[in-house]
Amino acid sequence: MADNPSDPDSSRAQAREAWARAASGEPGLQLHRASADAGFRSYWRGQSDQAACVIVMDSPPELEDVRPWLQVRDLLAGGGVRVPRVLARDVEAGFLLLEDLGADTLLHVLDADNADAHFDAAVDQLLRLQAIPCPADLPAYDESLLSRELHLFDDWFLGRHLGITLDRDESGVLETSYRHLVDTALAQPQVLVHRDFMPRNLMPAGGGPAVLDFQDAVRGPIAYDPLSLFKDAFLSWPEERVQAWLSRYHARAAQAGLPVPVLERFMRDADLIGVQRHLKVLGIFARLHHRDGKPKYLADAPRFLDYLDAVLRRHAELAPLAALIDRHVRPALA
Repeated sequence: MADNPSDPDSSRAQAREAWARAASGEPGLQLHRASADAGFRSYWRGQSDQAACVIVMDSPPELEDVRPWLQVRDLLAGGGVRVPRVLARDVEAGFLLLEDLGADTLLHVLDADNADAHFDAAVDQLLRLQAIPCPADLPAYDESLLSRELHLFDDWFLGRHLGITLDRDESGVLETSYRHLVDTALAQPQVLVHRDFMPRNLMPAGGGPAVLDFQDAVRGPIAYDPLSLFKDAFLSWPEERVQAWLSRYHARAAQAGLPVPVLERFMRDADLIGVQRHLKVLGIFARLHHRDGKPKYLADAPRFLDYLDAVLRRHAELAPLAALIDRHVRPALA
């Protein structure tokens, strides 16, 4: 069994500290947990009396290879996206020394008064990201991945969390809805997609905001990342502001030469890829609770039902899905 990287007495912790001191040239460097919920990776803030803060990424190689993170990081940096600077690395051991971008993410500093400015700056980075040509070996947000994510909703949220068993007709409603969502996603113009481009993964920084948590990037639907930015997992905005921000993103993307369709089609695409994401996230939150012992995320489940309510009734082809959610999910949560 691998050492727990969060255990200060483990051999992994000792190796991490020794490497960080050598890599930084600071023998008195002390490491303190900087963030959690990064899969098998952990992040540690290094401080000493003589040095500015640094961040150590610890990615135990037997659990999570650091090379995909580095490959995508270098791809984004090459396209002008603001990403954390790598100060030192030991790929075989799974240690990186990174610049410290501070403790506050964009989620911590956003409010109703400054949101326009912060989102404009975030879109600056997003447009650069989406303009990067996708490497031939970049995974695709293909039918298999889109479908697998959607089934997290019925497997983990409906089944495991709510204990709901659908009859054959209701299962057919889900499958028909999933088919429509997958088909419309695949029909969108395809670009580099971060897959979690939201305020918690953006850091206010010089030349920023800096983009984090990009290692799962794929080639996929152009509306996915802007929708993720404005319909965040942890912070909701009035629907009219979201629609205005999406419209502004569309105008800027078109001006930048990105392959956005006409506005009406783009807004429809954003709606539908949003439904795919909202269903997936409900499934992920249930899985985090039941499989990983992280129950706090389910407190945000009502937010995603509100997101679905705002969209499903705009699209007649998804009315059966709306009815299924009204019949089963709302009563179960109430």
